[in-house]
Amino acid sequence: MKIDVLTLFPEMFSPLKESIIGKAIEKKIINLELVNMRDFSKDKHKKVDDTPYGGGAGMVIRPDVVYDAYNSLKIKENSKLIYLSPQGKTLTQEKVISLSKEEHLILLCGHYEGIDQRVIDVLNPEEISIGDYVLTGGELPAMVLIDSVARYIKGVLSEESINEESFSNKLLEYPQYTRPEIFLNKKVPEVLISGHHENIKKWRQEQAIEITNKKRPDLLKK
Repeated sequence: MKIDVLTLFPEMFSPLKESIIGKAIEKKIINLELVNMRDFSKDKHKKVDDTPYGGGAGMVIRPDVVYDAYNSLKIKENSKLIYLSPQGKTLTQEKVISLSKEEHLILLCGHYEGIDQRVIDVLNPEEISIGDYVLTGGELPAMVLIDSVARYIKGVLSEESINEESFSNKLLEYPQYTRPEIFLNKKVPEVLISGHHENIKKWRQEQAIEITNKKRPDLLKK
């Protein structure tokens, strides 16, 4: 998958070079390109924002900067533009899986008081939010989206890992245990060391339902 990110702060994306996502980038399963929108400023000081018409606090990113940055990309018919915005639809596991099937994602990160509405109207991106709260910019939401989507791209994780994690079957994940077998007088459940795979599978399913009912009963209702 090709992922282009339009941002004012490309250095914020360094955490994606680590762990599973970093390995996927190294193996070229994911081609991640960071486009600094400041490079498209016509101002000698690389200024990309201006005061809002009508007054008000903060600054607004200029439409020409965003437009030129977008058009610098190799846009294809199947390219999908996403604007990370608190006004967008909330990102869900179903949406994550859907996006993982795309060939080319373009993520637009706003900042300050947002982006001039005219370029949003022209480019007509899909708007996605990661929750009902406001952040200082779209960079963190973009990283959340990249991390969640990348995990469902073939070759990034094993199929077993994907199928057994939280939300994969509309349930939260069952509890996990590892060595030592006894820790602070708490023992690993006997069924997990029994070697009986059918009983382990049944126990994990029961635990997943119980945990979901306790922590997220809304998921069971769905």
